[in-house]
Amino acid sequence: MSLRTRISVPVLAATIAALIVAPTPAEAAVTIPSFYTPPATLPAADGALVRTEPLPLALSLPGITGTLPGTATRIMYKSTDSTGGPVAVTGAYIEPSARWKGSGPRPLVVLAPGTMGQGDQCSTSLALQRGLILGTEEDQFTVSIGYEVLAIYRLLGKGIAVVQTDYPGLGTTDRLHTYVNRVDSGHAVLDAARAAKALPGTSLTDASDVGLYGYSQGGGAVASAAELHATYAPDVRLKASYAGAPPADLSAVTSAIDGSELLGALGWSVNGFAQSEPGLRTLLDEYLSDAGRAVLKSLSTMCVGDAIFAYAGKRSTAWTTSGKSVADIIKAEPVLREYIGKQRIGARKPTGVVRVATGVHDNLVPHGQARTMAADWCRLGGKVVYEPVVLPWTVSPLLNHFGPLLTDQGPAVDWLTNRLSGTSAASTCAILPLQP
Repeated sequence: MSLRTRISVPVLAATIAALIVAPTPAEAAVTIPSFYTPPATLPAADGALVRTEPLPLALSLPGITGTLPGTATRIMYKSTDSTGGPVAVTGAYIEPSARWKGSGPRPLVVLAPGTMGQGDQCSTSLALQRGLILGTEEDQFTVSIGYEVLAIYRLLGKGIAVVQTDYPGLGTTDRLHTYVNRVDSGHAVLDAARAAKALPGTSLTDASDVGLYGYSQGGGAVASAAELHATYAPDVRLKASYAGAPPADLSAVTSAIDGSELLGALGWSVNGFAQSEPGLRTLLDEYLSDAGRAVLKSLSTMCVGDAIFAYAGKRSTAWTTSGKSVADIIKAEPVLREYIGKQRIGARKPTGVVRVATGVHDNLVPHGQARTMAADWCRLGGKVVYEPVVLPWTVSPLLNHFGPLLTDQGPAVDWLTNRLSGTSAASTCAILPLQP
């Protein structure tokens, strides 16, 4: 891409900011395109394409040889969920306008989005099209911002093809989004790579290497995918992964987010687990008050913005008949404790080299549990590059968590680009125990 056509990060950031603050008329209701309704029957093969259509990007510019930063296609593909059943997953593939300057064919990065919410209107592929979504959903005001566009466009600017997954149930109208479900999200990431390779007319080849990129919920999805790769998708040419602030130990994360600005994420977890494991519904019936049921139902159609406005600073003790928190109930119930334990990431050796970055002051998705995951991988023989991120300030749990998403994004994209270009990275496992 020439200097005349290059989109700089500052210009892009300013454009996003303008889009976010610009007055946008709210729709009477947020409409979900019919594309997102899965067919009754899905293909047998994981990663097989179900349907595709052109996807107009909210942020794009005309270039000399085509649209900048690239041409997008909305996709629906088949994956396998944590119960072993078929599931339709949506997402988007973007063919970059920029030339790949590294060695070998153009690589592919699967971007696993961070927390968007649980309502279908919150999906990242829809956000790529609309940028900012304001309107009503289930009689409540909804706000969804496509914040992952900055990381996506940074990768496209390097000449790297990008496919992003919406995860099971986020966008697709047949089920609830199974938020932070380890298997669901890991499978969706790996099958997105398969789906992108199956798209006709792209510059990808069978020899295109694959990288994974994700922060927060996305960091957990990437970490899970790196662990599951060897047994679930060894055909995917996975070379390197970036897992930022991964929620690897949900017991620790549950305690941290209760009472924070992102309490809604706790409700999304409960909703998703009850869907994936119907046996847990008995516990919900036992512990939830009528008020708690109403909150969980409300959250099931919310995006991050809605949930922050409605529930920031509140606690899950208001959801239960006994006044116990969700963390207390997990400790008291062996069945629930076992289920949460199965969600832990760090018990399997990851494929390829993984850069794990976490803010040392992150107390929303606690720094310690992410660092423990990295150390566990090292003990299993994994190749890990661990990067502690230090912010010059600490404000609130939400900002302590999302600050590193921005400050570490450039280095993370550069690191992943270098790995896909063929440059090796030395593991830091030998010194990991000595770092804070």
